[in-house]
Amino acid sequence: MRLVDALQRFTLQLRANGRSPLTIAQYRRHIESLIRWCGAAYAVEAITPEDLALFLVLPETRARGDGQAKKPASMNALRSALKAFFGYLYRAGFIPHDPSRLIARARCAPAPPRALSDEERIRLLEVLSGANGPDAERDHALFHTLLATGIRVGSALAIEASDVDLERSELMLRTTKGNTPTRIVLGLAIREHLHRYLSAHTGARLFPITARHAQRRLKHWLSRAGIAMDVSPHDFRHTFATNLYQRTHDVLLVCKALHHRSVASTAIYARLDHQQLHEALAG
Repeated sequence: MRLVDALQRFTLQLRANGRSPLTIAQYRRHIESLIRWCGAAYAVEAITPEDLALFLVLPETRARGDGQAKKPASMNALRSALKAFFGYLYRAGFIPHDPSRLIARARCAPAPPRALSDEERIRLLEVLSGANGPDAERDHALFHTLLATGIRVGSALAIEASDVDLERSELMLRTTKGNTPTRIVLGLAIREHLHRYLSAHTGARLFPITARHAQRRLKHWLSRAGIAMDVSPHDFRHTFATNLYQRTHDVLLVCKALHHRSVASTAIYARLDHQQLHEALAG
């Protein structure tokens, strides 16, 4: 079987298993990088553990598009994709041996979440609130929603006006990671902001822009606010979680607010600072 045909079968199985479109796209990107190196017509039966080891140490495999070295977490994602791909082919009976059986993820500490400070968050919202025009009002409501709820930008951009329940202080997310409808609690400030925004908003979608355009708009407002940090809309999720943990020191509460399936995914926010360590060990 050709590698390119094997990838199609693997993708079909991922869809059948209910994996999210983002996860499937990530797997495809990783396996396609192997296909480019081997050639689309290369037979999966011919791949050996040595071939995969050589592929993983190639300079072009370990470099990003801009030539910089990939982060350890990115390389681990590639290793996981290879193991999932060849593991599937072996279990499905398409190959007699699993050539990825020797691949192991590298041990690496997760990078600290990138988040705005309280001062930067307040400054950004102040700049947005002082701007005029429908685009500015949309951007203000969108970025305030992200900062106040910690939802993913893809979920936010899919929100419709009917999904906002101001009486119950809830927001229904129909597009989520795992495709599970989720209810989000709205705090007072964002509830009042959305009430004002909805009173003047027309159209079904609350924020009718693309994720790429949202990134461009965020870059514009960060510059206006004098914030040099290179952050993405997803970093607002980290900002929300970091702020919530600093206020509550309750990792289980943060886990529930982010709708993580496991508290292990939330533990990255539970980092005591030096002063807290002194206080914890005092006496």
